[in-house]
Order: sequence, then C-alpha cells, then structure tokens
Amino acid sequence: QVQLVESGGGLVQPGGSLRLSCTVSGRRWSLNSVGWYRQAPGKERELVASMRGGGGADINYAESVKGRFTVSRDKAQTTSYLQMNSLTPEDTAVYYCMTAVAGTPIWGQGTQVTVSS
Repeated sequence: QVQLVESGGGLVQPGGSLRLSCTVSGRRWSLNSVGWYRQAPGKERELVASMRGGGGADINYAESVKGRFTVSRDKAQTTSYLQMNSLTPEDTAVYYCMTAVAGTPIWGQGTQVTVSS
C-alpha cells in the first residue's frame, strides 16, 4: 500500500521560508505526478502547485503563490518538495500532498504551516 508522509511544517514569521517534504512509504511508487494542496480554517482545500510527467516539465502554480513557491522532486521520484518563500499570514493552512495510484487519490496526513509574528 502506497502512503505519503509529509514533514517540514511549522511556525514562521511573515517573510520567512519553509520547505515541505512529501515522501513515499510502504509499497514502492514513483511520484510521477504530485499535487500540493492546502486548507485554511473555514475554507475549501485548494491546489497550490502540481508537477506531472517523468521529466517534471509540466508544473503549475496557483496565482496566489506564483513566484514564491517552487515544487520539485528528487531524482528517485520518491520525494517531492514544496519550497515556500516570502510567506504571509494568508499562507497559514494545513498543507497536503497527493498522488494517484491506479486512479485512486492518495493523500498525505497534512502538515501545519502557520505564518505569524
């Protein structure tokens, strides 16, 4: 069974940076396609970044994070990263990674990111 394990969240001041990680555990699986989502209190879960394809050339970002967030993947394609810079309080949320296994979405457990002074 494929599982995703996230890490890297925490408390950061406005203007700061964090790097989230999403690692495959359980059954061997390649993160050929991966999406990063976030959900703030009282709001719906939204897609903030995605990477598709073995070459990783198909990358998309939500308008709200363009120029500040960067999604990447290691060469083994077992870990994805979300580098978040110039964080603002509006980025406060629980962040999730997701991939699809045989068409079934697999979600990580989520990691809390809090941006506050």
